[in-house]
Amino acid sequence: MKAYPGSRLGIGVIGCGNISMTYLRNAALFAGVELRACADISSDMSALRAKEYGIRAMEVDALLADPEVDLVLNLTIPAVHFDVTMSALSAGKHVFTEKPLATSAADGRKLVAEAGSRGLLLGSAPDTFLGAAGRRARGLMDAGAIGRPVSGTAFMFGRGMEHWHPNPQFYYQPGGGPMFDMGPYYLTMLVNLLGPVKSVMAMATKGQEERLITADGPFKNTTFKVGTPTNVLSLLEFQSGATVNFGASWDVFRHSNHPIELHGTEGSLRLPDPDTFGGTVSLSERGAEWESFESEGELYGALNWPYGAPDRANYRMLGVADLVRALEEGRAPRASGDLALHVLEIMEATLASSESRFAVAIAGTVAQPPLLGEDEARSLLA
Repeated sequence: MKAYPGSRLGIGVIGCGNISMTYLRNAALFAGVELRACADISSDMSALRAKEYGIRAMEVDALLADPEVDLVLNLTIPAVHFDVTMSALSAGKHVFTEKPLATSAADGRKLVAEAGSRGLLLGSAPDTFLGAAGRRARGLMDAGAIGRPVSGTAFMFGRGMEHWHPNPQFYYQPGGGPMFDMGPYYLTMLVNLLGPVKSVMAMATKGQEERLITADGPFKNTTFKVGTPTNVLSLLEFQSGATVNFGASWDVFRHSNHPIELHGTEGSLRLPDPDTFGGTVSLSERGAEWESFESEGELYGALNWPYGAPDRANYRMLGVADLVRALEEGRAPRASGDLALHVLEIMEATLASSESRFAVAIAGTVAQPPLLGEDEARSLLA
């Protein structure tokens, strides 16, 4: 299947939970995409989203067979990412999936191979590195602003999900935890800036064997068992020779670490939370005072989320728009399945290293995605 300039790809959404509202709302911003149908394990939920966004509610099998659906947007929970994506590819649909690509690297490799054998495009979140802050940081790195990267730190520290999510149990099972849930944002940004990872060493623990749900909902004041590490500290060795200390924890109430700092032979770079599309990027050249680059006035950096009182940038669907353009141009999407697979291999190797207490080599590699230039970024808008 090939798209042609000016055509619109029909999007079918599978998974109508909380995250779907952001994707569905943002779809109107971008050219080349058209929402056509949605499906969910709960027919009530799919009916609600269909009514809200003027699309058809369908059963999953019917959506996969629908000739008006060209691309499946997989927004299901991580445990079924592989099954839903494989079913969609087998039905001849392009796919963009929420992260992680799958819950194991072996399954991720199967998906990449299946897409390739069928001539279909496979993309995966996160696409946040395509936002204003990520593009600014990548542009500075490509221009040699910090020289040759030598070292860095990246920290995703927080207190977990049970204080705000009404049904948080799945976050704490294999395929979840801070590494698989939040790690993709940080690791994707690091690979975007530094290139592929060569090896990793790590240690991991569980802060608590059981968690108490305090969020309002049917499980409030109940506990559940934790099935995956919630505190992971790792050392990443990049093929370029740079080394980065990456920590991911849901056992931290408060901290003062910057999300990402990179240090090179000519200076240092600080990045905002890679879970958002905007924020402040700061550069110190050879020890000079930090020069800050704000993104609120930049494309895909304006505050637009949460909807009622926006205080950050959220342009999820940007990766889908780039995938559609990639289909037109006969190239790989920037937020590609290959990139997501490399990140998945890093995460899996990190947990394996934490068990063996030895360095683990990363099985595969990937090319840095090309920088999304400003003119091309603007051309993706409707």
